[in-house]
Amino acid sequence: MSQKTPVDFWFDPLCPWAWMTSRWVLEVEKVRDIEVRWHVMSLAVLNEDKLDELPEEYREMLETKAWGPVRVVIAAREEHGAEVLGDLYTALGTRFHNQGEGPEKETVAAALKDVGLPESLMDHWDDTPYEPQLRASHKEGIDKVGQEVGTPVIAVPGADGEQLAFFGPVVTPAPKGEDAAKLWDGTLAVASVPGFYEIKRTRTKGPDFSNL
Repeated sequence: MSQKTPVDFWFDPLCPWAWMTSRWVLEVEKVRDIEVRWHVMSLAVLNEDKLDELPEEYREMLETKAWGPVRVVIAAREEHGAEVLGDLYTALGTRFHNQGEGPEKETVAAALKDVGLPESLMDHWDDTPYEPQLRASHKEGIDKVGQEVGTPVIAVPGADGEQLAFFGPVVTPAPKGEDAAKLWDGTLAVASVPGFYEIKRTRTKGPDFSNL
């Protein structure tokens, strides 16, 4: 039997675009021989040194809503193993984005209950001894692509043994079935070209969660 290709995926559960990409990657997992491994990154950490440059609404979100969820998620990883991250992310993202409940304490507590994790993890909401681990996980992902991007970051083995890493893709709605596979194949094709950096166009639609 062939060994599945590991796909490392860094996420912040607050980001709706990362959520869309994560659901696409799970579709790819059904039709390509890959296995997703989940990692935590943080929009709060990414932007903490440039808050003054951000729009007021986004800055307020980062300061008031972005820290609690990722603190709880990194605590879950440290206390219960990385294998809980996929299900916990699904529970959080479903509530945050699909159901529109928002990143509130009650929502995160409900997501923990959804996946059978202890409510005591909520003790990490305001402060956690695992902040060094959170920052290290974030750094591992962002160092692969540079500081000028956000979440998600995806890394896969390259042909020469070195990892290929990239931000995105940003897509809505999340492709299904063979369409998901085509986007995956194309993304790997462009990412594998030395010196390739960017394809981009202006977004004309917001995240569409209707098919998730």
